Amino acid sequence: MIRAILKSLLKPDAYPDAVTSVELVQTHVSYIFLTDRNAYKIKKPVDFGFLNFSTIDRRRFYCNEEVRLNRRLCPDMYEGVVELRETPSGAAFHGNGTIIDYAVKMKRLPADGMLDKLVDSGTVTASTMRKVAAVIAEFHRSALTSPAITEYGRLERIMYNWQENFEQIIPFENLTLPANERELIRSWVSTFAAEHAGVFQKRVDDGFIRECDGDIHLENICIDDDSVHIFDCIEFNERFRCCDTAADIAFLLMDLDYHGRHDLSAGVVDEYILRTGDHGLPALVDFYKIYRAFVRGKVESFLLNDSGINSDDQALAKMRAIRYFRLVRGYIERQGFKPALFITCGLMGSGKSTLAAQLAFELGISSFNSDTTRKQIMGLPSDTTARSAFGEGIYDRSSTEATYAELLRLAESQLKEGSAVVIDASFMHKSLRAPFAALADKYAVPLIILQVVCSEVENRRRLQRREADNTSVSDGRPELLPLQTAAFEAPDAAEGTLILLSSDAPAASLVDQIYARLAR
Repeated sequence: MIRAILKSLLKPDAYPDAVTSVELVQTHVSYIFLTDRNAYKIKKPVDFGFLNFSTIDRRRFYCNEEVRLNRRLCPDMYEGVVELRETPSGAAFHGNGTIIDYAVKMKRLPADGMLDKLVDSGTVTASTMRKVAAVIAEFHRSALTSPAITEYGRLERIMYNWQENFEQIIPFENLTLPANERELIRSWVSTFAAEHAGVFQKRVDDGFIRECDGDIHLENICIDDDSVHIFDCIEFNERFRCCDTAADIAFLLMDLDYHGRHDLSAGVVDEYILRTGDHGLPALVDFYKIYRAFVRGKVESFLLNDSGINSDDQALAKMRAIRYFRLVRGYIERQGFKPALFITCGLMGSGKSTLAAQLAFELGISSFNSDTTRKQIMGLPSDTTARSAFGEGIYDRSSTEATYAELLRLAESQLKEGSAVVIDASFMHKSLRAPFAALADKYAVPLIILQVVCSEVENRRRLQRREADNTSVSDGRPELLPLQTAAFEAPDAAEGTLILLSSDAPAASLVDQIYARLAR
């Protein structure tokens, strides 16, 4: 039945307006049909406990709720609820046949204006993000509140939501969130809640619990003709929509971190506080970022049990879920984290850059890569292939010295701001590492040397694959490996805090080893 309906709705003649093409997009709770000018959203007949669309009456009710609630922030986009009917040629959004379901009809926003795309492409500006923050701030200032809504901000209600999350993720402990990680997060949440009970109560007393949006992340924001459209709020459960305004804005801040743009968060927070006067936001924003990342990881995990999602999309959902849960772990590790200067050290193809990127992502700090930096100061695009002989061309001594001098400058720019930083380079010689040790001393932070190794067989396999793919900024090649190995000067513990890591394990596992070592 479902397959037949989906097949019918992929035909242009199923729509009342002139349509040239139809595209189907699925989430864990919806089928969304994109036509030339509109989007038709049909709710899946699912029941997750916290969300119940199992009957046609429920789906009709929540379609109407979706339109009503989303018109608060996006009044011109939501056109109304339309009927899906039987016709001689199949399901369609016209005719007089039997009603078989309902859908929300929306204007289709331009794909190139979606904020997640703008962030990933690097074209979004700080001023645009401030404009988004301003819209959210004004929405929160006028959002409905009442004694009943306020109850959702009480700590016992917040912890109920957390307990539900922990229970619902248990079936995925061998897929996306290992049991030990789940229990580590559970312990941290319980401890934080107990230690900050008064802070949560003050948010209730000060009127910050409101009927919010509940789903403000980058994919739900579009910039069109300099206007900000925020759509697709939570309509299916008021306990997820009615929350602390800090939890609402934290979703956007978390998503910026997830997309590797933590640098945009400060402007969002500044603009939001300026317009709301909510100076208590920083006390709880990390707690709510952890909550939002966990929920996103859970939702992505749900897709693994959806038989309507193809295997390729399920594989991507699994990767996204794991990444969200690793962000949760990073947020927890950041609590009380002191600035440090991390440098990688190892042979080409050993896995340094993969580790550096994972560590920087989880801790929300900057990482600077020597290959990219080298080509930038040489005036070359980062994807330029330089097949110079070992130690020649752009890899000669003077070019290498210039590259490390620029990396040193970049490291200092971060330490000066009180932030940790990762410098991703081979650091083959002690003479290259010494200036970074001196810089760490200057700012009274530890120099943490991440020496990354792997088996020679694996090392060569990676270099061969990299050369065949031609997608890496690195110019490392299998024939250069013996020369680099012969010239390599291994670091010792006298130079800094030395952590030896075998990249035969996944990057996330290596980061866990770093956390454990630093804790000691």
